[in-house]
Amino acid sequence: MSRSIGLAHIIRQDDGTSTGVWGIYTLQSAFQPIFAFKEGKLAVVAFEGLIRPFRDGEPLSPMNFFSTCPSADRLHVEALTRTLHLLNAGACLPQEASIFINFDPSVFTERSVADKALREMRLVLHEAGIDPRRVVCEVTEQRSESQETLHSFVAALKANGFRIAVDDYGADDSDINRIKELKPDIVKFDATWITQLMESGAGFALLTTMVKSFEEQGIHTVFEGIEEAWQLELAEKSGASMVQGFVLARPELAPTSFRVFDKNRQAPAPAAAGDTPPATAAHSARPAKAFGRRVAT
Repeated sequence: MSRSIGLAHIIRQDDGTSTGVWGIYTLQSAFQPIFAFKEGKLAVVAFEGLIRPFRDGEPLSPMNFFSTCPSADRLHVEALTRTLHLLNAGACLPQEASIFINFDPSVFTERSVADKALREMRLVLHEAGIDPRRVVCEVTEQRSESQETLHSFVAALKANGFRIAVDDYGADDSDINRIKELKPDIVKFDATWITQLMESGAGFALLTTMVKSFEEQGIHTVFEGIEEAWQLELAEKSGASMVQGFVLARPELAPTSFRVFDKNRQAPAPAAAGDTPPATAAHSARPAKAFGRRVAT
């Protein structure tokens, strides 16, 4: 079996994590915890994979990195970032946690492209030892050149056990249409939008109504960008299923200093407004799997 584009650009580090190489750039995974409200407490239930690019050892913003990628390379870079996150998740995240990874719909131009992406994901998941049911595929706001291809690919993801999340949900009609078309398991609310709604009684009432409507349809909700204690309090009052943001935990490069949370361990208390988010205890990672090329020394 031929190796995927993603795996061909992976280098295994001595600490068990993996890095990616794309031209002059080195790519690393960062993970940010996602917390769920459970009986008045917060518990870590998932992690989102976020790419962190470096050039000559200096960090770059992901936006700057992706802006340098020719459009012809975007499909391969997308595959590489997903591969990197899944390998690192398999090496250093708790086995019960879900893993959120991003998909850019604009790269799915035809059915063969989508089918190849699905085959490569199966290969990577097998190497990483990850059950597909742990993976949440985030569909970002970019539109696919072929909506029919995208819908077919999303249906195939679901058929293979993956869950679907619509990212950056806001007030536009296009967002509502995405929900109707893709029928996701999870909706992630845009951070700026929910903050604006939280600032008024009428806005918060609307937010609560939308959350209730989604939950009644069996769609869980995530509030992103929660940076203040008052936002966290209102998120819980709104009925949101999950929250993510700096008030709870910042993204950290793999292997991270996050402890291995078990199902019954609750999250640290959120920091008060203006405080530095609480540090988490270093974890004892389970034995890391080894993938990719070993770094030359």
